[in-house]
Amino acid sequence: MPILEYHLADNCYSDSQIKELLVSSSHLYAKVLACPLDRVRVFVNFYQKKHMAVAGELLSDGGVEAPYFHFLVLEGRPIEQCHQLLEGFTDLVVELLKVDRSWVRGGCWPIPAQYWAIGGQSASLMRANEIKARALAGESK
Repeated sequence: MPILEYHLADNCYSDSQIKELLVSSSHLYAKVLACPLDRVRVFVNFYQKKHMAVAGELLSDGGVEAPYFHFLVLEGRPIEQCHQLLEGFTDLVVELLKVDRSWVRGGCWPIPAQYWAIGGQSASLMRANEIKARALAGESK
């Protein structure tokens, strides 16, 4: 489930900055949610400066670069984890992309498990099966 999208202006950052943002964000996401790294997906969407406006001014006309991100979590995650991710992803944008913190925006979208699929199977069903398998494994010890 862990999916993160950054929305950035094109041609503002080096490939090495973007690589570090993607890799560091992936590891942060997995750490905070205590989930396997192979479940994490991080994307960067780039937009032409003439297609972005901040405070009513196009970036191509001198507007301020103001990155935006959003990420998904299954409903029921502790709010503290969501806050850690909001702060952590903001910190990474500020540190790695050298953006003024006051211009960075981010959001967390909780998704009900019954509305999310993994490999075509409902996450709510997969979660129930994982819980059952853990219980059975515990009984056999």
